[in-house]
Formats: sequence, structure tokens, C-alpha cells
Amino acid sequence: MKFIIAIIKPFKLDEVREALGAIGVAGMTVTEVKGFGRQKGQTEIYRGAEYSTNMLPKVKVEVAVSDDLADQVIETIQQIASTSSIGDGKIFVLDLASATRIRTGETGDTAL
Repeated sequence: MKFIIAIIKPFKLDEVREALGAIGVAGMTVTEVKGFGRQKGQTEIYRGAEYSTNMLPKVKVEVAVSDDLADQVIETIQQIASTSSIGDGKIFVLDLASATRIRTGETGDTAL
């Protein structure tokens, strides 16, 4: 099993969610986050005063999938979330040792 974490631009979330659902991803966790990479923040104007924000709004999508679906999930997120501009985000892939569905006690791939 793999645990996939994708940091993407917020306006791409609905497209990514729909695309992942279409390939068989049953669930995901989404969190609004802030961060920066090579973008280094941005300059904004508030009430006439210019100020710099170091953290940009992003969305963190977390998905646990079976090994046979992982490559397709990664490829789908990369294709759908890309705008071909700086700040598109990152995808992290971790090995998932186990998973347990709390309600039924199912473990492994059946818990996903």
C-alpha cells in the first residue's frame, strides 16, 4: 500500500478529486495549508499598503491506495494539477505499513 500526499493549487482541487474518483479512488483527506517553495511568497496590497506574504495558500490531498493503483494516482494528479507554471506543487509517496477500518476491523487493502 502507498500513502500519497499531494500539495496543489486550491483551484485545481475539484478537477483532481473528480479525476481520482474516475480511476477508482474511494476516499481522500483534504486540508487547506500554507507554504512556499521556489515561489518565495508574493507581494499584496491591503488598504493601500504593500506587504509581503511568505506563505501561499495550497491544498494538501492525502490518499491511501493499493500498490497497483499508486502509479495511476500519481500520474493523474500530476497531469490534472499541472498549470505548467511555478508553484504547481509536489507529490510525495510513502510506503504504508498497515491500514485498519475502525468500523469493521478490516485491515490491509480491504480497509482502503
